[in-house]
Amino acid sequence: MSHITSRIYADEKDFQIILDLIARVRPSKYINDYPVKMDIEENLASEATRTNTRLWFDDDQPVAWAFVDELNNLRWEVDSQHEQLIGTEIVEWGESCIRKKLADGEASTLDTNCREDYAARMSFLHRHGFRQTGDTNVAMTRPLSEPIAGPELPRDFVIRPIKGMEEAEAVATMHRAAFGTEYMTTENRLIIMNTSGYEPSLDLLAVAPNGNIAAYCSCSVNDQTQIGMTDPVATHPNYQRMGLSRALLLTGMRLLKERGMMSAHLGTSGENIAMQKTAESVGFKVEYKTIWFSKEVN
Repeated sequence: MSHITSRIYADEKDFQIILDLIARVRPSKYINDYPVKMDIEENLASEATRTNTRLWFDDDQPVAWAFVDELNNLRWEVDSQHEQLIGTEIVEWGESCIRKKLADGEASTLDTNCREDYAARMSFLHRHGFRQTGDTNVAMTRPLSEPIAGPELPRDFVIRPIKGMEEAEAVATMHRAAFGTEYMTTENRLIIMNTSGYEPSLDLLAVAPNGNIAAYCSCSVNDQTQIGMTDPVATHPNYQRMGLSRALLLTGMRLLKERGMMSAHLGTSGENIAMQKTAESVGFKVEYKTIWFSKEVN
């Protein structure tokens, strides 16, 4: 008979419990889907997210975890044998994390996403009251065994790795301008740069003749899976339509191939047709789509 208990995230031992549970229960087809180690590490660097992280146990055996990030997104993993027992509690935990931020009479949503071909998870979300929003993300992949063209840059532009922490503020500022969002603060950029998988040599900047950071592409490697990431890619509005994203992707792919990666992957919004076309121009193809869901919380 199951004896289920749960508690709030405590320390780095719990971080390892989360990773081990993913390895044990996440289907192999989806093992590299968001969130992976680096993503979870970034999220748990935030005290607010750590406070919104809970783990479930059957006696001493970890069987589920869940957190709500700073953007109100629910992330979770649960042993399928315990989903019926714990599923409702996971969603209610997510709702409680949203509710504690609301003033009387306010409403918000608990959000999450799911691969369109992950039928079991889609069913879970529908059963627990989530509704599709119409928003999507696109995951794209490109084998690195195929030829990689040399990057072409506008005159006097250069691509180089980030110098270090001293450029975190400038990159964060450029990111906010590129995406029209306030999420990427200098603090959040520094969190990314302090994760265990981050390599400054793969954090590429396109620099304009006047010294401004015009675009960037953060690459990373996974030596176990031999999958490399060229994501995110961002270009300042003042420097768009100059081929900078394309040049950064080509440079990044060459570096990933040198590191022994077999394929490159990136993700972008389903509405970002320009990024999709740029990726397609250097050989990327759509691997799958991710569908967004939300549940009203008041």
